[in-house]
Amino acid sequence: MDAAPHRVAILVYDGVTLLDVAGPAEVFKEANRFGAGYRIVLLSPTGADVTSNLGVRIAVDGAVSSEPASDTLLVAGSDLYPRAPVPGELADAARIPAAVAGRVASICTGAFILAAAGLLDGRRATTHWKVAHELAVRCPTCRVEPDAIYVRDGAVYTSAGVTAGIDLALALVEEDHGPDLAREVARALVVYMQRAGGQSQFSAPLQGPPPRSSALRRITDVVTANPGGNHSLGELAKHLNVSTRHLTRLFRDELSTTPARYVENIRFDMARALLDQGHTATQAAALAGFPSYESLRRVFARKLSISPAAYQRRFGTARRANAG
Repeated sequence: MDAAPHRVAILVYDGVTLLDVAGPAEVFKEANRFGAGYRIVLLSPTGADVTSNLGVRIAVDGAVSSEPASDTLLVAGSDLYPRAPVPGELADAARIPAAVAGRVASICTGAFILAAAGLLDGRRATTHWKVAHELAVRCPTCRVEPDAIYVRDGAVYTSAGVTAGIDLALALVEEDHGPDLAREVARALVVYMQRAGGQSQFSAPLQGPPPRSSALRRITDVVTANPGGNHSLGELAKHLNVSTRHLTRLFRDELSTTPARYVENIRFDMARALLDQGHTATQAAALAGFPSYESLRRVFARKLSISPAAYQRRFGTARRANAG
C-alpha cells in the first residue's frame, strides 16, 4: 500500500508575494515526478481567495481552521509586514496549524508572521537582509542571522529573499527523500542544488557600501576584474601611487575591512563559482588566485564550515550534475 501523501500547506493572504508561493510549490510538485508524494494545499486565514502582490488572484483550498494537520506548513512573505504590524488574525493563522504541523517554515518576510505568532521566540532565524534589523526589533528573543540563506532551529525553518525559498524547499525535499532525488529536482528546474544554508546572501562586492572615493573604486574594480592577479598590498598601492598605509586607511574608513580581506572575499566568490562550474578544488584555488589549495580550504572552513570538496559535492549546479 502506498504511503500517505506528505501534506504541504502554504499559508497565503492578501498582498502575499507570488514568488514566495510559486517557487517552493514548484519544487514540491517537481519532486512528485521523481517519486515523492507531496500534496500541496493553499490555505488562507478565512478560506476566502486572496490577491497577491502582483494583483493575481489565488484560489485557495480552504481555511486554516478547517483543514487537517500538515506535515509541512509554509508561511509565504509579503512586503506589507516589515512595514506594518502583522494582524492578529494572520498571526493566529500561522500559530494554530504550527502547533500540530511536523515542521514549520517561512519564506522571506514570512518570518515576521512566525515572529508575531510567537514561533521564533528564543530561536535562530533569518529573513531578507534589508529587514533583518526590523525582525530583530520585533522579536528581541530571536537571534536573527541576516547573512544566511536559510536557518533551521529544531522543526522551525526560515529563509532569506524569495529565491532562497527554492533553496529551502530543496533542502526539505532532501531531508525527506535524500540528495539524489533533490538533485534531480534541481536539474529539472535548472537551478542550483540548494545552496548551503550558512552561505552569504550576497557576493563580496555587494556585502557592504560601495567605496565613497573614486580612488578606492579604481582599486576595487581592479581586484574584481581579475581576482587571480597580483593584488599584494604593495601592488595595489602602486595603482594609486600612494603609500600602503594610506591605502589601508582608505579600506578601513570606507569599507570597514583590510585590502587583504577584500581580495580574499573576491577570490572566495570566484573560487566558489569555479567549483560550481565543475573545476576541481585545486584548479579553483589556482584560478582564483589562492596561493594553495590549503589556503582556499581554510577560507571555506571559516566562511561556510565545510571544505571546498564537500561544497562541490553538495551544492553543484545543474550543469555539473547533468554532466555526471
